[in-house]
Amino acid sequence: MSNQGDTPQTAVKALFRPFDIKNLALRNRIVMAPMTRSFAPQGVPGPDVAAYYRRRAEGGVGLIVTEGVWIPHPAAGFNPRVPQMCGATAGAGWRQVVDAVHRAGGRIIPQLWHVGAFLQPHESPAPGIKPIGPSGLAKPGVQLSGPMSQAEIDAVIEAFAAAAEAAKHIGFDGLELHGAHGYLLDQFFWEGTNRRTDRYGGGLVQRTRFAVEVLEAIRARVGSEFPIFFRYSQWKQQDYAAKLVRSPTELERFLEPLVEAGVDVFDCSTRRFWEPEFEGSNLNLAGWTKKLTGKPTITVGSITLETDLQGAFGVPQVGTTDIDELLARLNREEFDLVALGRALIVNPSWPALIARGEVKALLPFRRDALAELS
Repeated sequence: MSNQGDTPQTAVKALFRPFDIKNLALRNRIVMAPMTRSFAPQGVPGPDVAAYYRRRAEGGVGLIVTEGVWIPHPAAGFNPRVPQMCGATAGAGWRQVVDAVHRAGGRIIPQLWHVGAFLQPHESPAPGIKPIGPSGLAKPGVQLSGPMSQAEIDAVIEAFAAAAEAAKHIGFDGLELHGAHGYLLDQFFWEGTNRRTDRYGGGLVQRTRFAVEVLEAIRARVGSEFPIFFRYSQWKQQDYAAKLVRSPTELERFLEPLVEAGVDVFDCSTRRFWEPEFEGSNLNLAGWTKKLTGKPTITVGSITLETDLQGAFGVPQVGTTDIDELLARLNREEFDLVALGRALIVNPSWPALIARGEVKALLPFRRDALAELS
C-alpha cells in the first residue's frame, strides 16, 4: 500500500468521535501506544517525561497509554531507567505526568509490566535476584530459572494489585496490563514457555489462569468502574511467527476467561493492522476480538509508517502510509480505538494533522528519534 494523498474529511470524522468506557470519557478514538523510552533514572519519571506526554495530549491524542511501568516486585524488570509505579518519589513523579496530561485535555493510563523470564542482552539482575517465569523458560529450549513456586506466583499477583491500587490513587484514568510480546503474563499463555502441569498450565484455557487471578486481584482493589485494558498478542519477541491460537474458535476460548475476570478493553497488538488474522475473513486481531467478545478493542500496527518495527531497525519489511484502509475499518466499527507508536514519536501533533487532512505532512520515523525525549 502507498500514500494515496489527502484523505476525505468525512472518513476522518470516525477518528474524532468521543468514546466512553465506565468512568473514562475520551474526546476521540486516538491512542498513544505504550513504548519503552527509558528516561526515568532510578525509576522516577521527571519533568521531561511529563512534558513528553503533555505534548502528545496537546497534539490531540485522546488516550495515552504510558510506557511499561514496573510493578513492585524485585524481578519485574532489570532496566533502572524504566519507571516504577510504587513508592513516594515515583508516585510524585507520576502525579506531575497525570496532571500535565489532564490540563492538556487528554486522559492517561499506565501499562503495568513484569518481564518474567526474559532478559535483554544489556541487562543483568541484581545480586540474589533471578528472572522468573511459569517454567523458567525465556523461550523454548532456553532455561533461565526453575518453575515459579506458588509463593512466587502469589507475590507477583499481589504486586500487580498493589500497582493498580497505586495507579488509581495517583489519579490515572484506568490501567493496562501488559499481557503481550513474550513477557510474564504472555509466558503463561504460550505453550512454548509454559510447561506446567498444575492449574496454571495445560490446555489453552488452563494457561489463562494466572492472568485471571491477576485481573481478579486488581478488580478487587480498584472497584468496578475503573477501566482495565488488556494488551495481548499472537507474536512474541522470542518468535515473531508464534501463535497462541489458530482459529476463531480457539480465540474465543482464550478470551472468555479474561472477559469474565474483568477486562473492559482489549488492546490487540499486531505488527501490521491491515493483515487478516484468520483465513476466510478480512478481520484483523482487533476485529475478531470485538466480534467474539463484544468488548471494545484497540487496533495497532505500523499506522502511517513506511515500515514496521523490524524494518525501522534494518530488516526489510512492508509498511503503509495510507490511512484510508484504517478509516474504512473504523467506520465499519471493526474496532473502536486506534493506537499509534512510532508515528507519535516524530509527530506529536499527529491527530491535528490528520484532522486537517494533511497526511502528506507527516514526518517519517527516524531511528535516532529514540535517543531523545522530544
